[in-house]
Order: sequence, then C-alpha cells, then structure tokens
Amino acid sequence: MNGKINISGINLDLTDALKNYVTEKASKLFEHNDRIIRANFELEFIPTKDPKNSFVAKASLEIPGPNIILSITSDDLYKSIDELMDKLIRQIRRAHRLEKEKRNHPQEIEIGDDIPKTK
Repeated sequence: MNGKINISGINLDLTDALKNYVTEKASKLFEHNDRIIRANFELEFIPTKDPKNSFVAKASLEIPGPNIILSITSDDLYKSIDELMDKLIRQIRRAHRLEKEKRNHPQEIEIGDDIPKTK
C-alpha cells in the first residue's frame, strides 16, 4: 500500500475499531489500483428525528486523472462504509477499463480544410 489514508469524523467520535475497519476496507482499494495517491474518508452523523439515512460515508480518491468522489447514506455506519467501498471498487475498475480502451484503440483526428495555412 503506497497511498495515504485520511479518516475524519463529523458529529461522531472515531473509535479505534472504526478506524481499523475503514483502513482494512481501504487496503482493498490499493490492491485494485496501485496508483492511488491519497484516499480521504469522511464519516458523518446527521442528527435527525428520523433515524433513516442518518449516517453518511464520503470518499475522495486522488488518482492520476480525474478524482473519484462518492457519498453513501444509510441508517447504519458500517453498512454505509461497505456500500461505499463496493462503489469505489466499481469506479476504479471502470476508470482502468476506460483508460485501457483509450490506450489500445486510439482515435484518428481529422483536420478540416478551413484551417488557415501558415507561411
């Protein structure tokens, strides 16, 4: 694992068990893509009268190219983290597949006739 993992909590205390859980899950991301520079995770509790959708897990992966930013909301924090990691893995695979497709099948560029010629 070459990247750095940042975990922050908003409106909740981060326990060692929670930090270890996120770190363990995030290590799988680095197995899928070794070019991840940094992974930022925000775990948030939204105090509402309705307990449904009160836990939010947000992630921002810094990779070469466009960053991957996702957010999942549910009634259980661990459930939010699991769903977030599944979505992140799918996005990493998709980005890798598109990069590979672009590299293996380059598109020709057509230059129009209306471009002025230089002397």
